[in-house]
Amino acid sequence: MISYAPLWETMKKRGATTYTLQVKGDISSSTIRRMKAGQSISTNSLDALCKLLQCGLEDIAVYLPDNEEPK
Repeated sequence: MISYAPLWETMKKRGATTYTLQVKGDISSSTIRRMKAGQSISTNSLDALCKLLQCGLEDIAVYLPDNEEPK
């Protein structure tokens, strides 16, 4: 399972909102909805998030084995 919990923390640290992602990062509302639901997103979206937030993939998402809960 992929958890986007690191993304929400990174956004908080950077003062970014989902509006910021949509306007400055050209991230669609459906992509944001997919991340909130823990669903997959494209590598293009991951790239855009890293560029916008000036961070690495580990600051966006983390892999959790199926038996672990997100922190």
